Amino acid sequence: MDENYIKIRSKHSTESFLRVFPGHFVTNHSHVNYYVDMTALKARMKEAQNAAKTIASYYTMNQVVDTIICMDGTEVIGAFLAEELQNSGIRNVNAHNTIYVVSPETDSSGRIVFRDNNKFMVENRNVMILLATATTGITLERSLTCIKYYGGKIAGISALYSVPNKIFGYPIVSLFSQADLPQYKTYPFDKCPLCQQGVRIDAMVNGYGYSKI
Repeated sequence: MDENYIKIRSKHSTESFLRVFPGHFVTNHSHVNYYVDMTALKARMKEAQNAAKTIASYYTMNQVVDTIICMDGTEVIGAFLAEELQNSGIRNVNAHNTIYVVSPETDSSGRIVFRDNNKFMVENRNVMILLATATTGITLERSLTCIKYYGGKIAGISALYSVPNKIFGYPIVSLFSQADLPQYKTYPFDKCPLCQQGVRIDAMVNGYGYSKI
């Protein structure tokens, strides 16, 4: 699996690229025919900074962002994104005149939780969600429900790779889209043609990485 990949460069910057592995993979919500590896984007400082700069360029000065909620291990990009947004003139209403960057806790049922010591970063704040991938929309739906439950307002949704371009009327800003990988498919567990053809599963995957089976 490590050698059999396709490298896709971003249309926005030659510094940003994905490694894409064809195969049969299982996510928390579906089966997919490609694993999109974002390890370098999330972990290498230069690439993370460049990804943040590209995402920030889609947001205008009349928007307000108080908090960035980082999902799927996107904290490094989230920190750079906060810096880029502030440098570009994006406003916030926080007392310390800076943007909060936080990763939520997820309980055993997949619900997103904020403890008493950090829920102030969501209550009455303008919140941006940053994800590694947005494919089926289930994680995004849970994130939106959570933010609204804690009294936050949606300021934007950003993803490194996204299949939909909007969810529940909110546009999704993405570094890579399905146009970069048009052959990417996602299937419900009970309607996967790869399973029906007897194709073995290569790995369990999520926003953090993969585990071979």
